[in-house]
Amino acid sequence: MKETLVRSLSGLIYVSLLLVSLCFEQALIVLFFVFGLICMAEFKKLIQLKSHIPYFIFIILYAVFGYWQTVLNTNTGLNEATQILMVLSIFVVLFLIKDLFSRKSIPLFSTKRFLLTTFYLSSAFVFLILIANYYEDYNPNILLGVFILVWVNDSFAYLVGKNFGKQKLFEIISPKKTVEGFLGGLFFSCVASYFIATFTETLDFTSWLILSIIISVFGTLGDLIESKFKRQAKVKDSGIIMPGHGGLLDRLDSIIFAAPFIYLFLRILNYVS
Repeated sequence: MKETLVRSLSGLIYVSLLLVSLCFEQALIVLFFVFGLICMAEFKKLIQLKSHIPYFIFIILYAVFGYWQTVLNTNTGLNEATQILMVLSIFVVLFLIKDLFSRKSIPLFSTKRFLLTTFYLSSAFVFLILIANYYEDYNPNILLGVFILVWVNDSFAYLVGKNFGKQKLFEIISPKKTVEGFLGGLFFSCVASYFIATFTETLDFTSWLILSIIISVFGTLGDLIESKFKRQAKVKDSGIIMPGHGGLLDRLDSIIFAAPFIYLFLRILNYVS
């Protein structure tokens, strides 16, 4: 009972911080900056990287691609650079997917550690800020919808998997995840996309439906990949900052992994519209 109460309280604080900060662009930028630093510290422990260079890289990327483009509206020369960052991030993430389906451990040689902290973690927080500025003016509704889809997918994947799950999804990495749970999360995310499209009036239903599929698929992959990192590090959680939940990276792993693909889809929408 006490553990459930602690878990609920820490989860409520996390969600409240996020929802309140979404109302103010500067607050969201500060919050994601702090979140990024915390996730970086947790991830560095998982991959056993002692260097402080990833922190400086994160600060530079976040300042240049996030703050300058959104708050200062300085896009000169950065639009193309952002696309390059997106391509490199997707390329690194695809290699992580390849590593996920390998029975071997994820190779963590020195260069790869820096590539992961830069193009898997740091760039994800840049894309989250840019998603909130999809209309070239701050509008948190798309980012709010994205988080709602992540929460719906995670919640119903857990509930359906716990009550109806039989076939393991990726037993060697995450024994509790099931195919039924994944499909349940995907189905209810698709249902939620209809209500998000109706109440936010930002994107049409088809776009939100596609986003729900992207988030369910890549969010689940992100969760599995972080589980593989934790197994290699022989730890249960990425950290202890959220009592009852583990680390902040444990809560954000899905959206971190899906972020470049969400941003890519929005860029495609912007191009064809």
